[in-house]
Amino acid sequence: LKHAARLAPAPCRWNSGLPMNIGVLFVPQQEAWVVERMGKFHRILEPGLNFLIPLLDRIRYVQSLKEIVINVPEQSAVTLDNVTLQIDGVLYLRVMDPYKASYGVEDPEYAVTQLAQTTMRSELGKLSLDRVFRERESLNASIVDAINQASDCWGIRCLRYEIKDIHVPPRVKESMQMQVEAERRKRATVLESEGTRESAINVAEGQKQAQILASEAEKAEQINKAAGEANAMLVKARAKAEAIQLLAAALAQQHGNAAASLSVAEQYVNAFSKIAKDSNTVLLPANTGDVTNMVAQALGIYTTLTKPQAVKTQDEMPQTHEDSQPRATEVLKAEQGSSS
Repeated sequence: LKHAARLAPAPCRWNSGLPMNIGVLFVPQQEAWVVERMGKFHRILEPGLNFLIPLLDRIRYVQSLKEIVINVPEQSAVTLDNVTLQIDGVLYLRVMDPYKASYGVEDPEYAVTQLAQTTMRSELGKLSLDRVFRERESLNASIVDAINQASDCWGIRCLRYEIKDIHVPPRVKESMQMQVEAERRKRATVLESEGTRESAINVAEGQKQAQILASEAEKAEQINKAAGEANAMLVKARAKAEAIQLLAAALAQQHGNAAASLSVAEQYVNAFSKIAKDSNTVLLPANTGDVTNMVAQALGIYTTLTKPQAVKTQDEMPQTHEDSQPRATEVLKAEQGSSS
């Protein structure tokens, strides 16, 4: 039945309902009446009032100048990858030249419909199945161009062609569905892997920045600590230098050596008295009970350290040095007496 309907000619609008020539005729808008006089083409009546000679003039064709919509029946076509498809479409036409449309072809609508079907088969044979679904717009444009090249001598112009439905065999449809599902799973896997990669990159970048900031903070802390220790050492050094200067100035005064000797002896005795308090193991000299000998030993150490300074001071101030020796001896004897 489909094959018979596909081969059946389209209804001829220009052969049915032709108006009779009564001399005075009114042609409707967007119509063209083709008039023959004694069997030969005479003229085309324009819309409006027209006059004809009865019996001599005959209205042979009536062409509509409106846009005509033709339903192209479903047809089978084979793609480049040998897949059989069932395709139907819609064709939009317009009569541009009523003379050519009347005398150029016997049935212009049927001719254009068959041309559209054959052009569709040839164009689908150049494309694979995947490209058929992607390039429907270009496929429609190719069919329109092919129809216009052939129908130019028929006085008909194809305005556009639209594919309505494309029916795929069931097995091919299942394969396409599986392909779509596989493609979507692939995209999901790719997106998930990209997300994991971006997450790992962000975590690594964060750890890198954290380590950099921690190292910079530690560096700044060490610099500040070193600067603080350096400043503390400078302050201590200045204080010690000032203390040494004050001590040197005090020693340079009269009876300074005697006072220094007395201070050294006192510190020696105090340190010796505190030895047993700091540790259980004590190394004692042989003459522990002889305090006088211990003090004399401490004074000897001090005298040995200050001998070069004493020689210089003696050269500069001989009178002061002579007075200090008896005073130092007197102080030592007083200390011995108090200890005994």
